[in-house]
Amino acid sequence: MQTYSESRGHNFALNATFDEVADATKYDGLVIPGGRAPEYLAMNESVVDLVKKFGDLQKPIASTCHAQLILAAADLVKGRKCTAYPAVKPALVAAGAHWVEPETLAFCTIDGNLITGATYEGNPELIRLFIKALGAKISGSGKRILFLCGDYMEDYEVKVPFQSLQALECHVDGVCPDKKAGDTCPTAVHDFEGDQTYSEKPGHNFTLTADFDSVEPSSYDGLVIPGGRAPEYLALNDKVIQLVKEFMGSGKPVASICHGQQILSAAGVLKVHHSFLAFYLLLDNKCKK
Repeated sequence: MQTYSESRGHNFALNATFDEVADATKYDGLVIPGGRAPEYLAMNESVVDLVKKFGDLQKPIASTCHAQLILAAADLVKGRKCTAYPAVKPALVAAGAHWVEPETLAFCTIDGNLITGATYEGNPELIRLFIKALGAKISGSGKRILFLCGDYMEDYEVKVPFQSLQALECHVDGVCPDKKAGDTCPTAVHDFEGDQTYSEKPGHNFTLTADFDSVEPSSYDGLVIPGGRAPEYLALNDKVIQLVKEFMGSGKPVASICHGQQILSAAGVLKVHHSFLAFYLLLDNKCKK
């Protein structure tokens, strides 16, 4: 395949109107996602004016993939180092940018207040650079986190925390039974769209980074279990259950979301914690009396 495919993703809920945020002085930075939206947003005068204001104020701007089309329209790339999805190169060069060829799809570069990335695969580095540009510090460096993956785990529930922990400079590995490093797991996009239950659409393919059979729980500081459909069959896997029990038995943090708790239940690790919660609520009620 010579270019990317396109599938319907999650519906993203906005938390403000455009007119409410038109004052760039009220914000410390700007993030512009890629995709197809920048193609038409770059022709919107209000959008271009807002981006120009952030540029004039020298506030950090993080832009990825096709979003650099908006930067070009706002005349913010002239004489600046920029990268982007390779197909955007002609537009950036025409706008006077110093094009930086992305070494990988995770490549990012920075020039002053302008941070640009090639694709969403570079989100961890983009976030790190953006946070530092805001004057903040990153903690969590050096922690080792393991993700328990499976086919048709939920897209957001694996990719978002995985990349977020990478942005905090943690070493993060994803493993799946009967698969090795470099193999992929298909993901599912689950959304609530007015029906009695969630809908399901194909998500991104998630690339594993380690071999399940060679994982040593003692070498990790925490475990993350994404939801989706994967936990339904992973909860039946004895090796998965043993892995979870080892993490819980050692007192290490285990983060589980949505259907991921099916695995915790199968491992029998919720009983004690449920009892503790019941005891706490009983004690709390007595104290109130």
